[in-house]
Amino acid sequence: MKKKFAIATLGCKVNQFESASFLSDFRERGCEQVPFSSAADIYVINTCAVTARAGQQSRQLIRRAMRNNPGARIVVTGCYVQMAAEEIVEIVDNPVTIVGNGNKDLLVEEALGDSCCELSMLMGNIGHKKEICDLPVQRFSGRTRAFLRIQDGCNNFCSYCIVPYTRGRSRSLPAKAVFRQVEVFARQGYRELVITGINVGKYGLDLDGEMDIYTLLDTLCAEHPEMRIRLSSIEPTEINDRLLAVMTGRANFMPHLHIPLQSGDDRILAHMNRRYTVEVFVEAIRKVTAALPMAAIGCDVLAGFPGEDEQAAENTRQLLARLPVTYLHVFPYSKRPGTPAATFTGQVPPAEKEERVRRLRELDGKKRQEFYDRQAGRVLQVLVERRHRQSGRMQGFSENYVPIRFRGPRRLAGSVVPVRLDRVEDGVPLGSLVDAIASPPGAAATPHERPRTGQEKNRARDHAT
Repeated sequence: MKKKFAIATLGCKVNQFESASFLSDFRERGCEQVPFSSAADIYVINTCAVTARAGQQSRQLIRRAMRNNPGARIVVTGCYVQMAAEEIVEIVDNPVTIVGNGNKDLLVEEALGDSCCELSMLMGNIGHKKEICDLPVQRFSGRTRAFLRIQDGCNNFCSYCIVPYTRGRSRSLPAKAVFRQVEVFARQGYRELVITGINVGKYGLDLDGEMDIYTLLDTLCAEHPEMRIRLSSIEPTEINDRLLAVMTGRANFMPHLHIPLQSGDDRILAHMNRRYTVEVFVEAIRKVTAALPMAAIGCDVLAGFPGEDEQAAENTRQLLARLPVTYLHVFPYSKRPGTPAATFTGQVPPAEKEERVRRLRELDGKKRQEFYDRQAGRVLQVLVERRHRQSGRMQGFSENYVPIRFRGPRRLAGSVVPVRLDRVEDGVPLGSLVDAIASPPGAAATPHERPRTGQEKNRARDHAT
């Protein structure tokens, strides 16, 4: 009888990629996936610890799994496990397997092991890990785009961030493994690939003689012209002429960057140990918009960091108001035990923090509206995801990350189609299908660039070995 498994994932795109690998491995071993709300033999919870709320949600999912099937085996992994394994042991009544971030490649085998003791722990010191876990993925269920984690860990040690302690130091996936995984996604017919990692701009720096992030992106774009390539996030200090050359020179590299700011005040940035100034950030934005005027630029902002007074908060708001950024991801500062910032004086009261978050999210709405209005009348290339339940329209994202809805047949899901943005209603961009014939999965996204020959591909890969 097939074992039934269920997976719940919290947090970042890296976690989503890793959970997709678990799913692939379970299926290859003959297991059946069921919804997390159903009775399963095995529940896998891939946790997050970036905020206190993420830790709370992790505990809630563990308790929900115990209620769904009191006899099930529970497997807990992720960043919350790495920082608070003892808290998990205290709340579980079921047999539990706790897997640290450095041993995720062993998770499925351990979950399906014949012996089911009350507590099994595969932890280890994440700070000593020198290599990234190999977690191959066959398919992202229910998704039109694939995520590819090429890097894990972080060396930055920002004063507020728990990630270097839960993910370890920066480690990169060897280029050959990257190419191998992309080939799998290409055969599956994915039209878009999102390159992700914890600090993806540091890709390759730990691999002697291999590619860095800029060479890797350029090679992927050249070898897979039929696939849209999107970068998940990159630091302002890593935006340079080499990145912009890829973005402007490869039509299948999407004009969209997510660039964390965190604060628009130099004093607070220094207190955060962010290692750049407001001037550096502004110059990065200027370079991107000069090269690609219609590019989408997202920013992370942390409100209410210890020592942030009203002037510093207003400096951040005013900076973002005048910069041509597209959208904001706003987070209230959350004290994480074990980080330097948790011991800083000047902790901001919750009410003040919430008000600063509110103002920034209000600005986010204005920024999105301004960006969408600038696109009015333009024909955008939209990767169609699915039908929107309430409106009945199809929906998807343009090359520059406009979430647009339009009338069209359900068969367009998974295709890239031209859509004219007509108007914005209640913050939602609405458009019209320009050509009812979608480009098929194998059609080239960059007609002006020919695919590389086999010899050219081999030469590119030789450069990576």
